[in-house]
Amino acid sequence: MSRADSSHPATAAQGPHPAWWLGGYGVILAVAVGLAIAGMSPPRLELAQLWRQPEQTLARLTPAMKLGVMAVYLSLATSFLPLPTAWVIAGVAAPRAAVAASLWPTVLAVALVGAAASTIANLNEYHLLAWMMRWRRAARLRQTRGYRWAVSWFDRSPFFLLAVFNLLPLPIDAVRLLAAARSYPRPSFALANFLGRLGRYGVIAFVTYFWNLGWAAAVTLLVLAVALGLGKAGAWAFKKAFAGEPPAVAERLME
Repeated sequence: MSRADSSHPATAAQGPHPAWWLGGYGVILAVAVGLAIAGMSPPRLELAQLWRQPEQTLARLTPAMKLGVMAVYLSLATSFLPLPTAWVIAGVAAPRAAVAASLWPTVLAVALVGAAASTIANLNEYHLLAWMMRWRRAARLRQTRGYRWAVSWFDRSPFFLLAVFNLLPLPIDAVRLLAAARSYPRPSFALANFLGRLGRYGVIAFVTYFWNLGWAAAVTLLVLAVALGLGKAGAWAFKKAFAGEPPAVAERLME
């Protein structure tokens, strides 16, 4: 691997070094996992059952521990470790999980804790991507036409794009890579991620609890609900991104 390329202005990221950030996260994660294991009785049996029978095991934990297990899991889910997230949100939001006494306290608790945990995961990914973009090998990517077009598209409305891509259950989130490549400010990055995940997880939690559905049905309803607004949001984003472009360009992209 070649030396880091610190000459590019977009890659001169400000803030803590990734090693310090991830090291701090690792310490907090280890403490959280240790406290969770210590609260299980007996720990080995509960851990084994949590792996084989997650829903039944979670049902026996206290509400705080259920939210804690969910938060630890979500904080690990990144593009580097693509863990599915919807099922754990739906599982903890189900009425039988009883993290709160009624619908809205459950939705708020699950959505807020889940959004915060996913924001931490995305910040971890941001630091790793920002560090990777400093290497000279990334310079070849920055010289491509596709990268320049993507950066131009991202720079038009970065906060909106980050929030929308976190709201929608998309399998690939290239916007986070662009945010790291452009050294998008971390506070704005975190807020956009939090708001998007808050909306996504709030919908899953509401649908799951209100209709007392299993996780698969809740995720299906979420996808259908998001699809209803996807066309309008996509058209708005396309119009905003290509405002002022020659008509031939937009027509060619729409083919």
